[in-house]
Amino acid sequence: MTKARTNASATPAVGRNMVINGSMNTSQRSVSAAGLGANASTFVLDRFALNFGGSTAGRVTMTQTADGPDGISNNCLKLQCTTADASIAVAESMTLFTILEDINCMRTGHGTAGAQQISVSFYVKGNANATYVVQLLNNKHSGFIHNNRLFSVTTDWTRVEVTFQADTTGDSEFGVTNTAAFSIGWILHAGSNLTSAALASNWATGATNRAAGGDSFLDATSRTLFITGVQMEVGPVATEFEQEDIGVTLRKCQRYLCKVEKGITGTATGATAIVFTYPYPVTMRAQPAIAQSVNAVRVGDMVDTGTQLTSTSTAASSHRGLDSGVFTVSGTADNDLTARRTVLLEPDGSDATFVFDAEL
Repeated sequence: MTKARTNASATPAVGRNMVINGSMNTSQRSVSAAGLGANASTFVLDRFALNFGGSTAGRVTMTQTADGPDGISNNCLKLQCTTADASIAVAESMTLFTILEDINCMRTGHGTAGAQQISVSFYVKGNANATYVVQLLNNKHSGFIHNNRLFSVTTDWTRVEVTFQADTTGDSEFGVTNTAAFSIGWILHAGSNLTSAALASNWATGATNRAAGGDSFLDATSRTLFITGVQMEVGPVATEFEQEDIGVTLRKCQRYLCKVEKGITGTATGATAIVFTYPYPVTMRAQPAIAQSVNAVRVGDMVDTGTQLTSTSTAASSHRGLDSGVFTVSGTADNDLTARRTVLLEPDGSDATFVFDAEL
């Protein structure tokens, strides 16, 4: 059904979309990840992750793909089934999801007498016709209250528009915290633990009513799904997808994750360890964890001609906040450093990074 592109709510013309990176233009970690299914949750594109429940045999590749619908986005998130799962166990599930921060959802009035309806829209296509479930989940409610809609996929780009009822349930009120509020989830594969009761088309708790009527994305290795233009806004009508400058989107994403590849200045604290301070590009949601993608780093007055230190690991010190932090690279057995000497350092390898992670 085609809806008029107006909204009766007081949602502002700019900043009405509560979803970050709905255009799928930002992908800091990588542009592709294969073999997904063995781990519970994996992020590839910023703010969007794939979660697997149970012990599914299916495997999926997720990529950022330059195949978006004209006038909406150059990019989309693509899922490709690479290993099918012909026998669905009761506890299996596969859900693409994005989590929204509490402070960004307060405008909905959720959990108050003034709660408003919420519209979710997105563009989607696949290799063949299919039916899946889109779910709006309230993480703050004591029973993880959810609301679900079936949607159809064809081989052409189509826009899905769904509206969820207002919820005045008192213990789910949003505030100004940095915790998880709403999640939007696309349930693409589910066992009977999620499908044995009629689909919950109003706010409900429980699991068995979350995915009834949906197809399995893992039924064949020919299965693909493309999605972009994801938007969530206040009001009963989905408005046109809000375009946003890619620099603005990147800075929003960096609140939850940022990475650095080169140009860190550190100080050797002994023959085998380095301490460095890193100012984050934006204020982060919470004190981030740090990880290095390879266990070798290069150090020197000029890193390109410096020394490779092997078997290193990076840890965060207690001296860190939301704007910067102090970190230690240690564990090397190379004994090539001189205490109190200033060095440049970087992970060793063309794709290596330090990653600062404050995801919900």
